[in-house]
Amino acid sequence: MKYLSTRGGMAPQPFTDVLLEGLAPDGGLAVPEAIPQVTPEQLQAWRSLSYADLAYEVLKLFITDIPEQDLRELTRKTYRPEVFGGEVIVPLKPLKQGVALLGLSEGPTLAFKDMAMQFLGNLFEYVLARRGTTLNILGATSGDTGSAAEYAMRGKKGVAVFMLSPAGRMSAFQRAQMYSLQDANIHNLAVHGVFDDCQDIVKAVSGDLAFKTAHRIGAVNSINWARIAAQVVYYFHGWRLATEGAADPMAQVSFAVPSGNFGNILAGHVARSMGLPIRRLVLATNENNVLEEFFRTGIYRPRASSETYETSSPSMDISKASNFERFVYDLLGRDPARLKALWDELAAQGSFDLSAYRPQFAQYGFVSGTSTHADRLATIRQVHAETGVVIDPHTADGVKVALPFVEPGVPMLVLETALPVKFSATIEEALGQPAPRPAGFENIEQLPQRVQTVNGDAQTIKDLIAAEAV
Repeated sequence: MKYLSTRGGMAPQPFTDVLLEGLAPDGGLAVPEAIPQVTPEQLQAWRSLSYADLAYEVLKLFITDIPEQDLRELTRKTYRPEVFGGEVIVPLKPLKQGVALLGLSEGPTLAFKDMAMQFLGNLFEYVLARRGTTLNILGATSGDTGSAAEYAMRGKKGVAVFMLSPAGRMSAFQRAQMYSLQDANIHNLAVHGVFDDCQDIVKAVSGDLAFKTAHRIGAVNSINWARIAAQVVYYFHGWRLATEGAADPMAQVSFAVPSGNFGNILAGHVARSMGLPIRRLVLATNENNVLEEFFRTGIYRPRASSETYETSSPSMDISKASNFERFVYDLLGRDPARLKALWDELAAQGSFDLSAYRPQFAQYGFVSGTSTHADRLATIRQVHAETGVVIDPHTADGVKVALPFVEPGVPMLVLETALPVKFSATIEEALGQPAPRPAGFENIEQLPQRVQTVNGDAQTIKDLIAAEAV
């Protein structure tokens, strides 16, 4: 399996090369030459596997330049009860008839991004050791990517992390998770601005090919294909849990996905394209509804920083979805010339119109909806009253948007975004009581914090990387 750029300017590369590259040299995103296909027989054979061995079976379809035994050892090293809080890795949590949560937030930082990031930490260390080199990871976070990446990379040999976050835009718990880390290879940089400003800096630095090469810059944001591949696994896992014992061995399942940067739901799109029986991919946004607007109208119109709302589901306060380019690439028939022309139009005009392709959205399974602060509070209250379960605000967005799309006989799985303790202020507003706090996190906000507040420009970040790179 080789990888190309969505914009056509990269020769086919093996997986481990695009793993270390992040953004493609032409500014595009790495995609596989072809989406691997799975058969009904494979799906049935995978039903009895552990999560780690399911991950191996799925990932070996995308990763063909790592020996299979080594890859199996990497997945087993990653997906262990000691890391993910119990023997059942990614449990199904029923909410009401036909609707359940897919429990993705049992990892070290209590967010779904641990599912891919823990694998990336082990994968980076393995590949760098084989090549005898180092990597400086530059990333942007709206809340959960940063802590998941830092906890996965802390102490790893040959790796340094430079993580940009929007100053004052994350919850106190999210800030404490990141900024309390004292590891020498972790560098937290709080940027004046919003997440999209942080993401723009990452792309600008990565787009300076001379600097990127000289300082061995890599990425852990979902622009890195390895993140997407690892997230594909839990769609297969969720499907097998939801259809266990079903009369039809190829019974369909729908997934509702709170989405800001499009990476999580893109993994569902990939799983569906591989042959997983997914009925619908329900995209849920908050008030920053750029993606919902696209799937409703066919017009993609990213917002400026000044138009990006600060909401109570802050990890989705994103108006420029990095991974959206990979979906548009598929929508355009995987034609890099058409894709590049469209992105040139976006740069020139600030939007593009693909309303002529709207019939294909349904063919890909996509539907969408949006949720507001009032919706989040009402959904958190409703779920708690009916089930006793407390959900975080992003997951509440997913539940709210999912409900109108529930169909008889088709399980609806809402992808859990994080545990509610990460957003306790909103939980208190909704329920009048703090969110439950897992053991080990009792006083995290009181720990000493190590963070540097910086101006939001690429040169400042380059100077910091040059001074601290491994």
